[in-house]
Amino acid sequence: MISDKMAKELNNQIREELYSAYLYLQMSACATHLGLAGTANWFMVQTQEEMAHARIFYNYLCSQNQKVLLQAIDQPPQKFKTALEMFQAALKHENHVTGRINFLSDLAVKEKDHASQIFLQWFVTEQVEEEENATDIIGRLKLAGTDGSGLFMIDRELAARVFALPAPLAAAGA
Repeated sequence: MISDKMAKELNNQIREELYSAYLYLQMSACATHLGLAGTANWFMVQTQEEMAHARIFYNYLCSQNQKVLLQAIDQPPQKFKTALEMFQAALKHENHVTGRINFLSDLAVKEKDHASQIFLQWFVTEQVEEEENATDIIGRLKLAGTDGSGLFMIDRELAARVFALPAPLAAAGA
């Protein structure tokens, strides 16, 4: 059984993951408005991933016989002018989420909560991937510069991204 403090922070993380989904949904809408269908797709898939992450935390709390306490979600920024601006904001946000996951991991160690330590390891690895993906796209967008053909090619690549159910949900049969 996990401590009340850990349960509270895991509930806070559900809010963080839902905010992430909300942020990326807004970015998808902005990309659609800019005529960047591939970028819009990439952020829509990211929205699905963040919703799945919230479900993983939800399922874990339930498995630990803890109450899930949903909280209000802040409104995300409404305007992004370029794909580069969106991905830079996404990287900054993923850095924040990484900090939250590290905080939870440190708390699990402090609380001697071995189950939560193991549970959170998947998210530690996931955050490395999230930051790497955003950094890679930012680098490619910077290389493309303001040249429309470069942006077109990157946008077309981003259109190929598809949602894959994260391992913790796939293993649970969700």
